[in-house]
Amino acid sequence: MKRISALIFGAIMISGCSLDKYPETTLTDQTFWKTETDLRGACNRLYVDLPGFLTGNGHDFRSDELVSYVPDDVSSGNRSVPERDNDWSDPYNKIGVCNNIIVKGGEAPLQEEVRSRWIAEARFFRAYYYFDLVKKYGDVPLILKVFTSTDDPEIKKGRDSRETVIQQCYADLEFACEWLPDIDELSDDSNWGRVSRSAALAMIVRIGLYEGTYIKYHNLAEGDSKAHLKKAIDAAQTLMSEGKHELYPNFQTLFYFDGEGRQNKENIFVKLYGPNGASNAIVYHNQSSTKATQGGITRQMIDNFLYDDGLPKGKSAYGQSPDTHYDDIFTHRDPRLAMTVFKYREADAFKGAVYRPFDNVNAGNTYAYPIKKGYMNSEFDTNGRETVDKMVIRYAEVLISYAEALYEYKGSISNDDLEKTINAVRGRSGFNVALTNEFVSANGLNMLEEIRRERMVEFIDEGLHYDDIIRWKTAEDVLPQPMLGLFFNEDESAMTRNELAGRLTEADGMYNGAKLYDQADIYVVEDGTGRSFNPDRDYLYPIPSYELATSGGNIKQNPNW
Repeated sequence: MKRISALIFGAIMISGCSLDKYPETTLTDQTFWKTETDLRGACNRLYVDLPGFLTGNGHDFRSDELVSYVPDDVSSGNRSVPERDNDWSDPYNKIGVCNNIIVKGGEAPLQEEVRSRWIAEARFFRAYYYFDLVKKYGDVPLILKVFTSTDDPEIKKGRDSRETVIQQCYADLEFACEWLPDIDELSDDSNWGRVSRSAALAMIVRIGLYEGTYIKYHNLAEGDSKAHLKKAIDAAQTLMSEGKHELYPNFQTLFYFDGEGRQNKENIFVKLYGPNGASNAIVYHNQSSTKATQGGITRQMIDNFLYDDGLPKGKSAYGQSPDTHYDDIFTHRDPRLAMTVFKYREADAFKGAVYRPFDNVNAGNTYAYPIKKGYMNSEFDTNGRETVDKMVIRYAEVLISYAEALYEYKGSISNDDLEKTINAVRGRSGFNVALTNEFVSANGLNMLEEIRRERMVEFIDEGLHYDDIIRWKTAEDVLPQPMLGLFFNEDESAMTRNELAGRLTEADGMYNGAKLYDQADIYVVEDGTGRSFNPDRDYLYPIPSYELATSGGNIKQNPNW
């Protein structure tokens, strides 16, 4: 079975202390697992394998957040059961590396605190990858051993319940919290990027919120929703009280070189790029150069940005007038919108070029809103290969997750907690309208919806939104809908109305006899006729047919696939 290909007869691969180099030497177990240098070298592989910026087009198109010029199979509901799938096999291969370190490194003749410090790194990553599997597949085989024979019956074991796997994730992360260094001990060049106690606590926050809400909204029989939410709350409170992290003061430069390293205390867990430590190697991610032409933000997501009065489009007086110019979306709006999306004629990542709606470089002809957030602008080399580190977890996520977990747990949230979380995140970007219980009540808002809205606008294009609509069980509502893009003004656009014939909403937002929006001239990226979402099937991924066939009948397919 492919999922155990990295678990059988695995000689450990090691490297020097730098995190950005692939392993250089293969040693046998007879000569390895003796020193702290051996364990550190083994753990270096975990950082090489850590996913960073999304490969290929640099975006996650699985939700209603972003669109590409080719409809995404997951978002549109057009995927099928694959024979093999890296979404299944890659995490298991990486778990195999973790198990090798945990089992064999656990026998190293070292003092407990030295040995446990490195075992804690492997256990952090094992939890990270098992959580990834659970999010996609639900129940999965839990493997905690190193296989030395293909005759081992556990190679073909069936699926353990998601609750069992998640409890193991908590156990691994709690061990990591005990033994990993404080993040301030990892601030030098040779150690920055390694996981810390903060990273382990933040992963508990992420997992606890996900499982607590998934159990609640999917009505799972196994697992205690509130127990998981309490895990998230307790871990977040610990992180907040320890005072090791704070919000970076500038939202826009947070995603550039200015936001790198320990000097930016919003960083909790990062994937390193560029030169690292003593190594002369440079690793690039090409994020901005690929982003510029391969995806755009939907009109649906643009509408989540609040107006200056703190109200959403449907309630704010500012949001009632139809657009007449491209830049009307920025008027009286949360400042983060202008930090997330290019304005008309604003210089973009093309070294002096300017953005014009419906031109040939806009979002790969998707004609959705072009993403400014995270572009390096002039701060990349002549080949467009960037070296800014990827923030895998940042402190703003902990704060907003804490607010959501509190509300889900208690059914309410105090103004004081809102001030420390939602309003702190808003305020650092210059959006100073406070979310309070009184404001929600006076304006007929829903507190949970406003907390979720804050999460959606803060983390656009950071790979969180698909997981959110899955755990909230809203995917069945938002994914089968038409995907909408830019507002069209012929005087500002590179294309004419005739060239876009049949792709723009008509008067009162009508399109092919149906009302899609509240105004005319909104570009329809996907009209919805080819989109579907089966709530009895699509909340989980299909297990690859190869895994079913080689499990001896022990692994069963997810429902309705």
